[in-house]
Amino acid sequence: MSFVKMHQPCPSAECGSSDACGINEDGSAYCFSCSTRFKNYDEAIGGHNSVADFKQYKNNKVNIGEGEFIELSDRSISLQTAKKYGVKAIKEDGKVIKHYYPYYTANEVAGYKVRKTIGTDPKNFNWEGDSRSTGFFGQQLCQEGGRFLTVVEGECDAMAAYELMGSQYPVVSNKNGAAGAERDFKANLEFIEKFQTIVISFDNDKEGRKAAREVAKLITPGKAKILQMPEDYKDANDMLRQGLHNLYVSCWWSSNIYTPSGVLNISDNFDKLLEREKKDSIPYPWEGLNKKLFGLRQGELVTFTGGTGLGKSSIIREIEHWLITKTEDNVGIVALEEDWTRTADGILSVEANQKLDLDHVREEFGQENYKMLAERVLGGENKNRMWVHAHFGASDFDDILSKIKYMIVGCDCKWIVLDHLQMIVAGNAEQSNERLLLDRMMKDLRKIVEETGAGLLVVSHLKRLEGNRGHEEGAVVSLSHLKGSGGIAQISDCVIALERNQQDSDPVKASTTRLRVLKSRYTGDVGVATHLGYDKTTGRLNEVFFDDDEDDHDEFEL
Repeated sequence: MSFVKMHQPCPSAECGSSDACGINEDGSAYCFSCSTRFKNYDEAIGGHNSVADFKQYKNNKVNIGEGEFIELSDRSISLQTAKKYGVKAIKEDGKVIKHYYPYYTANEVAGYKVRKTIGTDPKNFNWEGDSRSTGFFGQQLCQEGGRFLTVVEGECDAMAAYELMGSQYPVVSNKNGAAGAERDFKANLEFIEKFQTIVISFDNDKEGRKAAREVAKLITPGKAKILQMPEDYKDANDMLRQGLHNLYVSCWWSSNIYTPSGVLNISDNFDKLLEREKKDSIPYPWEGLNKKLFGLRQGELVTFTGGTGLGKSSIIREIEHWLITKTEDNVGIVALEEDWTRTADGILSVEANQKLDLDHVREEFGQENYKMLAERVLGGENKNRMWVHAHFGASDFDDILSKIKYMIVGCDCKWIVLDHLQMIVAGNAEQSNERLLLDRMMKDLRKIVEETGAGLLVVSHLKRLEGNRGHEEGAVVSLSHLKGSGGIAQISDCVIALERNQQDSDPVKASTTRLRVLKSRYTGDVGVATHLGYDKTTGRLNEVFFDDDEDDHDEFEL
């Protein structure tokens, strides 16, 4: 039994293919797209054709010997090429009504694919003879193998590609287009492997590109190449009809060796290597961090961590103000432990060198001065540059993630500040496994950074230490102290820890925070970067320098 009518719609609503189904002479059918078999195509499709209607394609044959070789003018295929592939035409009243495309089993014709040229859809093919035992179209011309083989989706594309390359290299086509490509390749893999290089030149559409990747996986690694068709052209026949021989040949020779997703050949990507854009960066507000890290870069994920009350939010506030006043970039802020008005107050406080988040300080500062300050920092040229998450308290991570994406894509934010990770865990229904949730959060945040190129600053807490000296008492921080997940350290490009002994008898030391770089993927330089002294009057953090570079010091140089 063989297929008598090809390229029919699939009856399955879940499949939705318009041309991947083949009908057998007994009325059964098979879809090459979804691999579903139908006992009765008529009943499945809800039509009215009978088995006898399908059989007519089998019984109403024309002796192929009566056909003639002609130029396929509608496809710009020469008489010589048609003869080579054995393609004949049937005429009626001087007009071509059918094309016959021969398929071989070994060196014998086993069947023909018939395409009517008048009064029918050009995709409406019928089969005569045995369709199941045959190889690729054109396979009889190159049974012994060789250096190159090109595989396309259809018969006319095979002949077109053959002509485009000067009739020098063998070209074959699948029997059933992109939908049946994988099945055809598996059935003829022994033949395929006779060639040193196999160039897959499928149609330049979603289905064709997907099928090309799928069949390339079946071939010995390193042998398969995928031809990238120019954007404006659908297939080889399209290019032949426009006389683009040189362009096709150029694409053919420059085809890249197929590699699985995530693996690439650097030699094939020199242009991308040479043309890659420099990451936008700005300096940190503090000299010591810049010496260690060479600035703050977009496309990186930076984590700030430290014990409770050591000034993580204060440092973040300084950086937020820095981004607003020293760049022209939009900034998105997700501060989960404070209302958005407090976030704005904090940034304005840095600008004013006063604690405007305190009611009495703000009252003394004056409403008019506050209005002028807000207009200068957050209005005027800076209008619409700062975006905030206007929700206080814990939130679902997926909701936070969607808002971050919106800030980047919808609000054009180049920098995002998230303060802090553990607050999201506290409000998540999945908090029963904090480690797994934090791992997922960091992976998703990393994905956003990679996809958008935005810079992401994240605040994370530390876990409690065992022993007499905790982080609030000056304990040195290590990556293993990050609370909840090793993924935070692993996925971050940079980790900056805050260290301070709040209980130190020296009031200067008790208010001075040491910044230690725990990880720097960009520079590799870790260790103590600088010290920041807290001014209780202004609320500002000012850089403090020591006489030497040791971690612990008895004297400060202010």
